[in-house]
Amino acid sequence: MKYLLDTHLLLWAAGQPERLSTDARSMLENTANQLLFSAASLWEVSIKNGLGRNDFSVNPRLLRRGLLDNGYLELPITSEHTVSLDNLPLIHKDPFDRLLIVQAMVEGITLLTSDALVARYAGSIILV
Repeated sequence: MKYLLDTHLLLWAAGQPERLSTDARSMLENTANQLLFSAASLWEVSIKNGLGRNDFSVNPRLLRRGLLDNGYLELPITSEHTVSLDNLPLIHKDPFDRLLIVQAMVEGITLLTSDALVARYAGSIILV
């Protein structure tokens, strides 16, 4: 199974695995699963770290390198992803989360999230 992780799950997997639910940990540790991270998540980390947000206090370059070194695949942002935002209902206003949602939809992969608001969208989204 292919899973795209939301930004908080990526941060927790990389630096605070104790914050992951048992279900999330099980999915991430299953070697049959293919784990992906979005360029949007690194963009979000870069911006929010630069703003001094404590929950994003990580070097985005080191995060990226660590994810790649641990077998995660990078999902770039394409124009198809961005134009698909116009069909997404305004349930959630965070632009980074909205981009992750459409990336998962366009690519036909499952989004793993810790955000109950994100999980309200139709499509293959799992709240863990």
